[in-house]
Amino acid sequence: MKYALLDTSVMVAFFDIKEERHELYKSKLRVAQTHGMHLATTWPCIAEASYILSPSGHFALLNWIASGGALVNDIDLADLPAMVNYMQTYTEPGKSLADLADVSLVWLGQKLDCTHILTEDRRDFLRYRLPDGRAFEIL
Repeated sequence: MKYALLDTSVMVAFFDIKEERHELYKSKLRVAQTHGMHLATTWPCIAEASYILSPSGHFALLNWIASGGALVNDIDLADLPAMVNYMQTYTEPGKSLADLADVSLVWLGQKLDCTHILTEDRRDFLRYRLPDGRAFEIL
């Protein structure tokens, strides 16, 4: 099965109709699904997007997730120490923090054997690597 990982920024743009990139990501999500890609994300990304969105966007996102809009993956507690180590490796003090939401997508990419990602966070995802060394392809 082919997947496209779904980052916080895209969920915010998709569920905030006032967001300037709303139509762009609405189209990108349709194109990914048309090409047989299933959307996949993590609870940290959903929580982060939900916090950023207005109440109406927040509820729309959660209802979309509940209706199967994207596969949602849990974080395995056993993976957390390695994820923290990864965050420390990719954090650039004063410049960029490798946060839990981003790193949860790195781990999901490894789990699903997926390098395709929908994100606005180009700077970080162009430098992040899957634990096996593969780079992400930003859609």
